[in-house]
Amino acid sequence: MGILDCAVSRHTLPTVLLYLCCIFGPSLGTELSFVTCGSVIKLLNVKHNVRLHSHDVRYGSGSGQQSVTGVMTIEDSNSYWSVRGTLDTLCHRGTPVKCGQDIRLTHVNTGRNLHSHYFASPLSSNQEVSAFGDDGEGDHLDEWTVQCGGSVWKREEAVRFRHKPTDAFLSVTGEQYGRPINGQREVHAMADPSQHSLWKAMEGIFMKPSEIPTGSRDYSHLHTEF
Repeated sequence: MGILDCAVSRHTLPTVLLYLCCIFGPSLGTELSFVTCGSVIKLLNVKHNVRLHSHDVRYGSGSGQQSVTGVMTIEDSNSYWSVRGTLDTLCHRGTPVKCGQDIRLTHVNTGRNLHSHYFASPLSSNQEVSAFGDDGEGDHLDEWTVQCGGSVWKREEAVRFRHKPTDAFLSVTGEQYGRPINGQREVHAMADPSQHSLWKAMEGIFMKPSEIPTGSRDYSHLHTEF
């Protein structure tokens, strides 16, 4: 777990993350022991050892929205998510994410938000999880509550994400897709918390309030809370 090293990760970083990493250096945020608003991170499902992933491939059933899966690959740039506030609650860059706080997770490469709704997931018929919206803007079904044990979301802690509108938990239970995404795991939401719904923050850039200078590029195409 930790910050990405520009020297070894140059070919796996999205362009916008590489831009930041090369400006601020590989030590960016290493002293932070908690996850902050504006951070760009990968999330690991502890039980199944897969990272939360998305790509511009749509479900062939259910909502038909952009699919969300779990992948074993560590280096895949499609596994980066930015931590943002909701439509009603700002998440000021660099502030620790509190336990019980509502957030949005925006997929960096496509600008769509982690989303859920009452469609059946394609493999297990649990609640579908998708990526939805445009340039970071979606709707209230993009909101997730961080459930953790203390006052803030610690980087070494396994946490849960409860979908605020439906009370279901972001989960993986091991079902695998065939082509065209062979071997990727189904990500879905389930009514009850379990060992399948525990996630840890892994590789990423963990922001402090002063780490983006005034006038620099807003690399996620998001808004003021980022």
